[in-house]
Amino acid sequence: MRGPNWPGALLLLGVQLRALWPAAAVEVHTSKEVNAVNGTNLRLKCTFSSSSPISQDLSVTWNFQPEDLSSHEPVFYYLKEPYKVPTGRFKERVTWDGNIERNDASIVIWNLQPTDNGTFTCQVNNPPDFYGTIGQVRLRVVQKVHFSEIHFLVVAIGSACVLMIIVVTAVIICRHHRKKVQEKRIEVADAELKEKETLKTREEKEASPLED
Repeated sequence: MRGPNWPGALLLLGVQLRALWPAAAVEVHTSKEVNAVNGTNLRLKCTFSSSSPISQDLSVTWNFQPEDLSSHEPVFYYLKEPYKVPTGRFKERVTWDGNIERNDASIVIWNLQPTDNGTFTCQVNNPPDFYGTIGQVRLRVVQKVHFSEIHFLVVAIGSACVLMIIVVTAVIICRHHRKKVQEKRIEVADAELKEKETLKTREEKEASPLED
């Protein structure tokens, strides 16, 4: 009677355990959507988590797909050190802003343009962790607005305050002018009254010797 086939049984058990135990993978986290103003700079945040310690061969790949769903374009690459793309729309417009030791794989895009509308993907590989989730963030570049609602509100309030100051100043000046005119009239009336009284007194004095 033959004994059990231990090598075969162990191999079969290993296959079964591998099927039950999920493969290690890197989890990548990004914002789903971001908005930015035309001509400004934007930090695309990308963080990751891995079940394995950070490897010397860890790599970060940023790609871009325009809104017309054309082919993906390279944006940035990291392997032990940052690598900028030599050609394309993002040449000299992307800088590394991450920190691998802190599980940060973020980048900064400079001088955003409407042609940058689309979806950016951030993929991190940390051997032996491969084929994890890919972070996706949709970028929407809006035209620069010269006056926002807050600006209009500030201008409206400021204009109202200036107008109120002008009206109050005009009222004060008018009242002051009226008061001066009234005082002048009173002074003239008093002077005329005094002059009349003086003439009357003089006439009375001149008439007194004749009566005697």
